[in-house]
Amino acid sequence: MADSGFSTSDGLNTALQLLASRSHEAVDLPVTLPESGLGEMRTLDMLSGHVLDGAAQLGSPTALGYMDPPTPWITWAMALWNASRNQNMLHEMTSPFATQAEALVFRWLAPYFGMEGGHCCAGSSLANLTAIWAARDAAGVTTVVTSQAAHLSIEKACRLLRLDLVKVPVDRRGRLDREHLPDLENACLVLTAGTTATGAIDPLDLVGSAKWTHVDAAWGGPLRLSRTHSGLLDGIEAADSVAVSAHKWFFQPKDSAMVMFRDLEAANAAISFGAGYLAKPNVGVQGSRAAAAIPLLATLLAWGREGVAQRLDRLMQMADTLADAIASCDRLELWERPQSAITVFRPVRSSTTALVQALPPGMLSTCVLDGQTWARSVAANPSADMALVVESIRAASREDA
Repeated sequence: MADSGFSTSDGLNTALQLLASRSHEAVDLPVTLPESGLGEMRTLDMLSGHVLDGAAQLGSPTALGYMDPPTPWITWAMALWNASRNQNMLHEMTSPFATQAEALVFRWLAPYFGMEGGHCCAGSSLANLTAIWAARDAAGVTTVVTSQAAHLSIEKACRLLRLDLVKVPVDRRGRLDREHLPDLENACLVLTAGTTATGAIDPLDLVGSAKWTHVDAAWGGPLRLSRTHSGLLDGIEAADSVAVSAHKWFFQPKDSAMVMFRDLEAANAAISFGAGYLAKPNVGVQGSRAAAAIPLLATLLAWGREGVAQRLDRLMQMADTLADAIASCDRLELWERPQSAITVFRPVRSSTTALVQALPPGMLSTCVLDGQTWARSVAANPSADMALVVESIRAASREDA
């Protein structure tokens, strides 16, 4: 007899109705594991108020504080389909179409970065680790050189791989300062295309000056699909490896990132392991992993390059609009013009923290630069209401003065 807990039921329709509903009841959860199950329908009712209403509303009109975007509904459908089939990318026999889908996504996207191919992984921390691992074992690098503004995953990777790490100072715009570069003969140079705090783009004309160059394009990478802004990343096509976080500016659910290589065969040979229970070598850090390429494939099919680019161009314009408003307000100080849709500023005569706290949750975040706290706006939400955001910030700066 089939187990009803594993079969399609009207409960899925209820789940969709709850997702579409604007209000849900937050019911207290049991303190201890129930001896007898409450049933799927009751569980949906109990959890809807927590999972749906208890989450940050990343698509709200004022959500511009973080690099986490709202996700398009097509990805919700694909995530549901994925969960129902539970495909394992460890081997194509357990993921026949999912393997094809990932290959197709890389066939479409890798050329924008000058790369030959790659694979998906659960976040850009793993993508960066994978690329630096390939640099060590395929190219023989002994040192990693990056900027002081690089993502902390670079330092984590060096710790795990037992590689020396040299952090180079940044210039006034937050970019790696080429004047302080050490010898790169045996080094992997990691350049960032969109730093986490300020969105700075390191000078990509340095690509190729080290034994291996990796570009951490977790944030800024998708700009390569925009004809308007692709030039900001010119030079990336000569890198040895590139990391892109699909759950940022490709609007995918967590956990979704890509690592790509210019010489895929050489890189894969360095980061692959075989075993008697595998029909072919396992490539990369992860063993079992989900079919993250399927929601991305659906998004790219639904939107096309133009649809992705239009949304990115809109977000870049949003950041410029905010920067213009800040620059024209004598109560606010703009750190620098945004390079990749991250706007950093602070009040002139009052507390940055107080300003951020006076605004709706998620409108702004903070970062620390040279020991000082700045407000930070990240344009990741195409549905943000910039007129409302600008007026809210101006009003809060008046109240905080």
